[in-house]
Amino acid sequence: MKVQLVAACMALSLTAVAQSKLTGNWEGEMNVGQKVRLVFRVTEANGKLSTIMDSPDQGVTGIPVAGTTMNGDSVLFDLSNAGIQYSGLLKGESIDGVWKQNGMKLPLVMKKTDKPAELRRPQTPKPPFGYLSEDVTFKNADGSISYGATITMPAGGKTYPAVLLISGSGPQNRDEELMGHKPFAVLADYLTKKGYVVLRVDDRGVAQTTGDRKKATSADFAKDANAAIDYLKTRKEVNVKKIGMLGHSEGGMIAPMVAADRKDIDFVVLMAGPGVKIYELMEDQSAAMMLAGGVSENIVAEYRKLYRGIEQAVISSSTGEEAKNKMIQVTTTWKSTATKDAIALVDIDDFEKEKKFIDEFMRMYHDAWFNYFLKYDPQPVLQKLNCKVLALNGEKDMQVLSKANLDGIKQSLAKSKTKMYDVKELPGLNHLFQTCKVCTVQEYGVLEETISPTALTAISDWLDKKVK
Repeated sequence: MKVQLVAACMALSLTAVAQSKLTGNWEGEMNVGQKVRLVFRVTEANGKLSTIMDSPDQGVTGIPVAGTTMNGDSVLFDLSNAGIQYSGLLKGESIDGVWKQNGMKLPLVMKKTDKPAELRRPQTPKPPFGYLSEDVTFKNADGSISYGATITMPAGGKTYPAVLLISGSGPQNRDEELMGHKPFAVLADYLTKKGYVVLRVDDRGVAQTTGDRKKATSADFAKDANAAIDYLKTRKEVNVKKIGMLGHSEGGMIAPMVAADRKDIDFVVLMAGPGVKIYELMEDQSAAMMLAGGVSENIVAEYRKLYRGIEQAVISSSTGEEAKNKMIQVTTTWKSTATKDAIALVDIDDFEKEKKFIDEFMRMYHDAWFNYFLKYDPQPVLQKLNCKVLALNGEKDMQVLSKANLDGIKQSLAKSKTKMYDVKELPGLNHLFQTCKVCTVQEYGVLEETISPTALTAISDWLDKKVK
């Protein structure tokens, strides 16, 4: 018994020693078309290892790792909740391993480091700013929503043109922050230094702004923008004859909605705003992303037929039951002629998978924002504009494809009352107006640049010429 106890104690001691070798920070770089850094932060308590994972280049931190085990020199980080495993051999201060995710295997070497490399966002402004910056709150007309915002102003004590920044889809804070980037903070900093008052606002239900966004649509967000314009008009620093909006992505759809109904809007700047029916935009977006992911053109063409049918089922249905029946019919008909490769890609090769596929679209059907968004056509609204307009798109944009949407905007503005508009494609820029390399959505966080100087200059030069 004594020998067994000693052996057991030795085993526990050896395990503890082995585990202590694993505690600390481990950093590696994986090539997935672009280089992405990963960090494992391993700690030990009461003989048990636990790990948090960061993906700094994607602006993601604090992902819990479900299980961390060590057997001899073999190490396993199990993120089964995300369909990921990393396993390898501990060799001194490095782990030589393999990253497994959704059937994909990639070599990944992790090296121990005292301080993992930090995410670099060199354009993010830091004080002192050289201008006035004030955090403010204001309410809408009926007082039901309180908005948290930041207003930045030149320090000259005069009145200046003012710009309201309107963010893209999804819950966004006033900086439109994603993947460690703060595009609206960068824009506000740049434009304020150029002599403009800039207001940026937390979205409804985000950060310091109240209100329920669960049933809110783009039309509700347009009401929020109207409240922000009304607030700008109360500021003594603002030239009320020169108030405008800059909208990015969905914000580039909302800004024209507001401007079309007001006579006090002097200008709008559309950054990757839609110029075609949204269902067409989303179909093009899906196809572009699939092609970028290496899917063949033939299979993408097959998928487009299914996607278009599903979209039309949503658009044309007045009840959920009607939409679901149409989706089932569309999917069944499509499967009868689609190739095996196309069916495998969509992953609807049996009844349960097909049901899951349709249920996912039904969730979108019942989502108030998505239903409104999918049915929206920006062209009639663009045709009502009577203010100055600048429309910009990145040539490499995969979310709002440049050519089709800029053409749609240009054709619509030609029918509008405004005769002062410019439509420009900016070469080499993505949806966030970054100078991109592979230009995928996944690359947004990998790039250090938040907004290309080319885009910033295009905006300020136009404003200086048309507004000041």
